[in-house]
Amino acid sequence: MVVIKEYRIPLPMSVSEYQVGQLFGVAEVSKNETGGGEGVEVLRNEPFKGEPLFDGRFSEGQYTHKIYHLASRVPGYIRAIAPKGSLEVHEEAWNAYPYCRTILTNPTYMKDNFYVKIETFHLPDRGESANAHLLNQEMLSAVKSYPSTSPLIPSSPSTTRSPRIPKSSLPPRPAVAPWTLRTGRRPLLSPS
Repeated sequence: MVVIKEYRIPLPMSVSEYQVGQLFGVAEVSKNETGGGEGVEVLRNEPFKGEPLFDGRFSEGQYTHKIYHLASRVPGYIRAIAPKGSLEVHEEAWNAYPYCRTILTNPTYMKDNFYVKIETFHLPDRGESANAHLLNQEMLSAVKSYPSTSPLIPSSPSTTRSPRIPKSSLPPRPAVAPWTLRTGRRPLLSPS
């Protein structure tokens, strides 16, 4: 069964600024989740070249192959009954920013029965691009689209890392708050 979902998530920053944040976020998660035989195991992390990923473009970037060991992340009773290899997810990722492709598999237990392909295209717009992934008509008619229209839920932000607390030495930018994010035409997110 093939399920195709499209999420359009506008961001209050440029595509190049988001790239910096994405790289930081991935590095932080890998650092925090690696070690002790559990968490993330990095098998390969190397540049790739000459493999066009999308529409003959984006042929160079960074390739990673990771294994996520999930046994310590599930309750003990699940661990006790889970078949060997079922709590490992392999991730292969090609980051040719602004286009990224990630493939998740479980080759040890589920083999070909588990395959998730995530294609991300970061575009300099507010989610208006129609058919950004150039799908054929059959696939396009099967797409379930989820534009980001839900309001953010304000919570107490982390004082060390929060997009709502500006602390940059770069040109000033207003703090990101759910009630201030706007597209110029209408509020993108509004309080409920």
